[in-house]
Amino acid sequence: QVRLVESGGGLVQAGGSLRLSCAASGSIFSSDVMGWYRQAPGKQRELVASITSSGSTNIADSVKGRFIISRDNAKNTVYLQMNSLKPEDTAVYYCNLRRLVVSYASWGQGTQVIISS
Repeated sequence: QVRLVESGGGLVQAGGSLRLSCAASGSIFSSDVMGWYRQAPGKQRELVASITSSGSTNIADSVKGRFIISRDNAKNTVYLQMNSLKPEDTAVYYCNLRRLVVSYASWGQGTQVIISS
């Protein structure tokens, strides 16, 4: 079992920045992919960005060039630096760990991000 705890959400004006953190505890495999999803009201949850332990990233087109995902393997923590924020980035952001060797995934409780125009 892996527990994920997010932090760093909040309210910020358009054009501003926020940094989300997600600390994982439990048994973490080097092959685990960690990432961030978001869900806006009335919309499906969507992938924002993911990263492997070797640093390979997958970034959604909607945030490419504005968001940066990084990972500290020693701390089992993944970060999402969000810059040039837009009102459409408003959502609950969820941390995710996906295990490749077996079918397993863990989700954080979510952190609210609100961007005012």
